[in-house]
Amino acid sequence: LRFDEQVRVVVFKSQVKGVFCAGADLKERAKMDDAEVAEFVRRLRNLMDEIAALPVPTIAAIDGYALGGGLELALACDLRVAASSAKMGLIETTRGLLPGAGGTQRLPRCVGVGLAKELIFTGRQIDGEQAASMGLVNHSVPQNSEGDAAYQRALTLAKEILPQAPFAVKMGKLAINKGMEV
Repeated sequence: LRFDEQVRVVVFKSQVKGVFCAGADLKERAKMDDAEVAEFVRRLRNLMDEIAALPVPTIAAIDGYALGGGLELALACDLRVAASSAKMGLIETTRGLLPGAGGTQRLPRCVGVGLAKELIFTGRQIDGEQAASMGLVNHSVPQNSEGDAAYQRALTLAKEILPQAPFAVKMGKLAINKGMEV
């Protein structure tokens, strides 16, 4: 995707109805030794960084649960659209863990430090409407009977981006991302 000049926008969606991404398989992780866990988290963090660094806009279409690493995946995207019924949260602290794939950096940039701390410390799950009110998602839409309302809204958003000058969009993304680090 990074090198394909035909790609102008990437939309992330799930093929599983009711789940965007439920995060890591904690039963599998429990079987890993410390070195394996460290390598797993390193690779997951690198994946999220690669998604965030894609030169084109990325949109997460959250039509269900986005928990733990699933919300970290959505946070790695530039834009997020959620069904009002979606459930999101960095729930790692409820499992004795810490968000390890960039959520502790990306969530505060998105919603502010105090709110990010509250959400991470409590492990609270919020719905799409709450997420929109705090700026975690760009749009919250009522779920439809097909279960893909967020995806449909994400496609509409992508179609708004497509007519814009590709180089200007890419440079705008780069300028914003670099500026957030200064």
